[in-house]
Amino acid sequence: MIRTHLDDGLAEIVLDAPKKLNSLDEEALSALDDAYRQAEEAGVRAVLLRGEGKGFCAGRDISGVDPATDDALGYLQEKVTPVLRRMADFPAPTFAAVQGPCLGVGLGLAIATDVVYVAQDAKIGSPFAALGATLDSGGHALFTERLGAHRTLDLIYTGDLMSGAEAVASGLFSRALPAEELVDFTREKARRAASGATLAFRESKALVARVRDERIGLWESLEEENRAQGRLCDSADYAEGFAAFQQKRTPTFRGE
Repeated sequence: MIRTHLDDGLAEIVLDAPKKLNSLDEEALSALDDAYRQAEEAGVRAVLLRGEGKGFCAGRDISGVDPATDDALGYLQEKVTPVLRRMADFPAPTFAAVQGPCLGVGLGLAIATDVVYVAQDAKIGSPFAALGATLDSGGHALFTERLGAHRTLDLIYTGDLMSGAEAVASGLFSRALPAEELVDFTREKARRAASGATLAFRESKALVARVRDERIGLWESLEEENRAQGRLCDSADYAEGFAAFQQKRTPTFRGE
């Protein structure tokens, strides 16, 4: 089950199947895709994704899967990848609060999110060594980029999981917090982004994606920054930000 709550520019999307650690079947994936689509259509200015209960997301729900007839390729290509693309391409800042298991497709949800805060004792990685399957949902790219080939294959071959604290220390995600502080901390950061300079955030998100995906270098990145600043200087938020700074007050951004 997927729940969504909209409040003052922030969409809080909740994976709500705590008894199965928020593992995802095809119906849940479709509902998650709809939640992000509806949030975009509503013009929200930030998204918070979290899981109810003791786990963020334990991956694919395989409780009713028959391996003799399972179409893993179809499930990943037709059900999982489109959701991850919609999440990654969301035009506003996205945040995730990750506690407990974050495995398989659950790891993919985190990878597709802009900013990920994790509980210090979260469990992150690939349990597939015991299933005869391989890490999926973008895990190879993230792990190899951040951890290097040797550590990546170590985690894959052994099936060992990283704690949230270790994942942050290794550069996988942004910050690790005590589990009891995680949701409130993430919600506060997401709310701040929802009331922030939406157009400027959008420019930065697009530029970071180009640096990551196209490997553009310093000078091309600098030129892109210049053009982005040129676009922003005609916006109402740009004028408001400068006026607030000059008047020594807190700016009121409207995403315009």
